[in-house]
Amino acid sequence: MFSAILIEKGESGQAARVTSLDDSALPEGDVTVDVEYSTLNYKDGLAITGKSPVVRRFPMVPGIDLVGVVTESSHADWKQGDRVVLNGWGVGETHWGGLAQRARLKGDWLVPLPSAFTPRQSMAIGTAGYTAGLCVDALLNFGVRPDQGEVLVTGATGGVGSVAVALLTKAGFKVAAATGKASEADYLRQLGAVTVIDRAELSGPGKPMQKERWAGVVDSVGSHTLANATAQTRYRGAVAACGLAQGMDFPASVAPFILRGVSLLGIDSVMAPSAPRLAAWSRLASDLGAGALELIAEEIALGDVIAAAGRLLDGTVRGRIVVDVNR
Repeated sequence: MFSAILIEKGESGQAARVTSLDDSALPEGDVTVDVEYSTLNYKDGLAITGKSPVVRRFPMVPGIDLVGVVTESSHADWKQGDRVVLNGWGVGETHWGGLAQRARLKGDWLVPLPSAFTPRQSMAIGTAGYTAGLCVDALLNFGVRPDQGEVLVTGATGGVGSVAVALLTKAGFKVAAATGKASEADYLRQLGAVTVIDRAELSGPGKPMQKERWAGVVDSVGSHTLANATAQTRYRGAVAACGLAQGMDFPASVAPFILRGVSLLGIDSVMAPSAPRLAAWSRLASDLGAGALELIAEEIALGDVIAAAGRLLDGTVRGRIVVDVNR
């Protein structure tokens, strides 16, 4: 038996609870993992509260991240005792996820726990931090350089934004952090932000072309924020878009793309193949210090997850929530 968050759907809708499950209930997979830590991401919050149709199959164990120890494996890459990390792949949506003490998964979804991190630290990073790594890699691979000017990070106090600020600072950029939480300005400066701006400067309707400000952008917000950030991006700059906290819409024009040569780089962390995943984790291992991780993360127990999901969607969470599934 093992403890898990279980989301079930009935005539009155869906509901989440903490319960005990038998190993026989685990889904198909070629690797079984004793989970040490998971996380609570925005997508998990939507799944647990039912505020968006994230869950595609019921019953469902949410949790798009996990780290743990392999206990059984018929996959060639993994053996008993290996420590592995999982991010994405539809886990917590179509396949039981990490907010449980045990998981059964496909070995192709797993990556080794980087030696630079403890299991807890890897979940302080989680999908949000790994996504930030993909964004920073995308900007650097595109050719955005620190000498080209300031870079913008939207949703900067969130999980993606916090890690992006730290990684971009380490890469030598001057970072402007956009947030709706004025009280968190010191936190963002501790992560390396040079400038902190009010998200209200970006969150309303704006002109198709605006004053050039940013050499590059990491955006986890979408909607008007992404449109305005794009309209403010410098000639031949790039915007890495990875989220939709404000909305899925993109109320923009083609003007920045055809008049300034701005590039919009779409970042998918869920189904990203092995090479960019490993590259992102390598960057995180080399550039994200333990001090930043402690600053970014708070830890809760499995029994606290359902209440914390509402807090996360209310926008009152700073950084990352790490879940110790064994307490």
